Amino acid sequence: MNVLLNLLWLVLAGWWLALLYVVAGVINIILIITIPAGIQSFKLAGFALWPFGRAVVPIPGRSPTISAIMNIIWLFTGGFWLAVAHVIAGVLLMITIIGIPLGVASMKMAGLALVPFGKQVVDRSRVTATGDAIVVGG
Repeated sequence: MNVLLNLLWLVLAGWWLALLYVVAGVINIILIITIPAGIQSFKLAGFALWPFGRAVVPIPGRSPTISAIMNIIWLFTGGFWLAVAHVIAGVLLMITIIGIPLGVASMKMAGLALVPFGKQVVDRSRVTATGDAIVVGG
């Protein structure tokens, strides 16, 4: 089922959302001081391309202060516009019945697009039952 959802996602929204993340990553790399945001953007591009069967979990032992500072920088260097793109994609996908699960996934990913630092993307099988994960499509 995840493969089918991922293929639908890839065709309908994944390729252009991933492209937006890559553009944001390149801009952040060019700005030099925001290289960590660029690297995070490239990681999220892979998640935006093929999200089903994966989950977002907090990074254990990560400094919340550094994550908060990087999330604020990220908002100004692409995060806000990427979240807007996810919301637009989510609304457009929810217009059709077959696109409703994809639209819900896009809305979940909009939150990740706003504050990605302090989180990591893992395979869904590695998620524990703590309830801390953002599972797309689940």
